[in-house]
Amino acid sequence: MSQMEDGLAKPSAEAPEPEQARTSAEFTVSLRALRAWSGLTYRQLEGKATAHRDTLPASTIATTLGRAALPRERFVDAYTRACGLGEEDVRRWLGVRQRIATEKKAPAGESDGFVPAPVEHHPVGHPQWRRVSVLVAAVILGAAGALGLSSLFSGSDSPAGTPAMPVTGLHVLAVGSWARIHPARTPQFCLTEGRDHTGRYESAVAAQQSCTKAVLPRVFLEPLGKDIVQIQWHHPKYSIGCLTVLSAGPGHDLLEPRNDCADDNRAQQFRLDLFGPSAAGHFRIRPVSTGQCLSLRDEGTESGTEIVQGRCSGATDQEFLIEPIPPA
Repeated sequence: MSQMEDGLAKPSAEAPEPEQARTSAEFTVSLRALRAWSGLTYRQLEGKATAHRDTLPASTIATTLGRAALPRERFVDAYTRACGLGEEDVRRWLGVRQRIATEKKAPAGESDGFVPAPVEHHPVGHPQWRRVSVLVAAVILGAAGALGLSSLFSGSDSPAGTPAMPVTGLHVLAVGSWARIHPARTPQFCLTEGRDHTGRYESAVAAQQSCTKAVLPRVFLEPLGKDIVQIQWHHPKYSIGCLTVLSAGPGHDLLEPRNDCADDNRAQQFRLDLFGPSAAGHFRIRPVSTGQCLSLRDEGTESGTEIVQGRCSGATDQEFLIEPIPPA
């Protein structure tokens, strides 16, 4: 990740160690931690692999790191080199992978295949999860909720610059965690994909919808600094999008999921301010780019009401309940 003036994380001095991984899932979590340590996006890793004459599509990295299956040997070889490890360290990672593969056969249904996931290409201006840059900075796909990360880093509980508890009052791992975000006033709703009811903005935007009826993108919170996160949507059709505050045009003050995720894009950074007792899990979500607060448009309580940024007023529609959930 980029080192920024707001205290964003940078890679730790020591790379994560793989030796303590005992299962396929733990080994995959170690690989995710290695990506966090490298500070490289999936597209950058793809470029690094190409420079080493390896083939490692960004979509394949995202798919592989999002599963608990043990990756194939050639993926581990190309991926660890792309992350910046030398020959000796690459051999260590391959050795741990071989040990896990021989100690326990993969459970039924757990694929060991190295199959690139299909990538859908949408033109700029497509109403769904618009691409506005040719460089797509993809992000960590998940973390095994019950696995502690302290065993994955050498001599450190978390990467340097990333607090052991990145968000005050919320259990979020240093490499990120899955979550649901509910308006505190209407907890039966989830923050998910919706539409601008005025019709002025055609792309998908953030809105409150019924948690049981809506087809939800999975929400992933990636810490970027103390109490600062990137809110990612993992969509079964449109891949990964990061909520982005729109600062101009017909969608002004709305939030759109965009595929050009970047750690240094302040419009994609949100400060989570604990509101009230930590047990309640209530937060105010404040875009770093403006310092304002997210709220429901016109304080609406109906399904489909859009999420907008505006002046922090202390109104109840500016409180959100953030519920950590286990990975799929």
